[in-house]
Amino acid sequence: MNTPSRQTRRAEKAWVLAAIRRIEADFQRSSDTHLIPLPLPGFPGVDLYLKDESSHPTGSLKHRLARSLFLYALCNGWLREGSTVVEASSGSTAVSEAYFARLVGLPFLAVMPASTSSEKITAIEFQGGRCHLIDDPMSIYSESQRLADELDGHYMDQFTYAERATDWRSNNNIAESIFEQMRLEKHPVPSWLVSSAGTGGTVATLGRYVHYRARPTRVCAADAEFSVFFEHYRSRDPQLRLYEGSRIEGIGRPRVEASFLPEVIDAMVKVPDVWSVAAMHELSARLGRGVGPSTGTNLLAALACMEQMRASGESGSVVTLLCDSGQRYAKTYYNEDWLQRAGLNCAGERLAVAASLDAGEIATPLAVSWQTAGEL
Repeated sequence: MNTPSRQTRRAEKAWVLAAIRRIEADFQRSSDTHLIPLPLPGFPGVDLYLKDESSHPTGSLKHRLARSLFLYALCNGWLREGSTVVEASSGSTAVSEAYFARLVGLPFLAVMPASTSSEKITAIEFQGGRCHLIDDPMSIYSESQRLADELDGHYMDQFTYAERATDWRSNNNIAESIFEQMRLEKHPVPSWLVSSAGTGGTVATLGRYVHYRARPTRVCAADAEFSVFFEHYRSRDPQLRLYEGSRIEGIGRPRVEASFLPEVIDAMVKVPDVWSVAAMHELSARLGRGVGPSTGTNLLAALACMEQMRASGESGSVVTLLCDSGQRYAKTYYNEDWLQRAGLNCAGERLAVAASLDAGEIATPLAVSWQTAGEL
């Protein structure tokens, strides 16, 4: 085995330090994301806020994750000059990782389901990445590793490393940002933080930070219809599998991922896909701009938390995430023909969501899909 020379090791370290510096300089140029209050007449005494992650340079919550994954890989010595970065992603993570790969001068390849929206594929390619589409969602992991090995590159593996790459004490921590932005609000310490689960990394960060800072805040995770996270939360069975992909892009998984940590979650809500899309459309109308479908999932989970608070006579605040913009879904979730073909036509459900927001009338599917840690 050939040992690298001292000069080679110095050159490799210099490249890594320069790459880290470029990522940190990019962070210094970026401002924090906004926290938007959403008045809901149906829930007097409970204030709802949306953390708008769509304002990141790459347009989604995954910008934070991609930055953390790159720093983690660089500091662990997993990336070197010329490495091809490979990621298994349904879109938003790949867009953000392509951005950071280009920032440090590395080629990027996204392995994703063939059903991924053309808008997200275009966004990845705009950032300089390439896309490799596959039909079987369960093979996305092995195909990513195979390609990384074939290209002598590095498989970033967000589903394993999301929760450990993110520093849940500080350093671009979304939970820390939320608590700082809530400081002058009527109820500065949120009763609930709500996030859907893609890798589980954001939910893990929220739960860990709450524990670390000894806050009374509870954490609720939202799951998509075709996903195993909710059932895993109830059963703790790590072998759960589904053989079809989630219809809500960016969230839900066909297997239990290493980054999903049920122990830091206080409750979960499983949201039927058609209701997520209905909530997406209703919220978009109220904000005056489009949001993505996972934000609809988050909104309905937040409503479930608010209903629990109202039932117990509790006042306070709830914070959830606006994950990305609706611009990426013009040909899918915002296209009536596509919704009809996908079985996601949601006119009736949207009326029910509107009633929930205005009058506090919670839709039945949410009431039956709520699970708290105390009920396990």
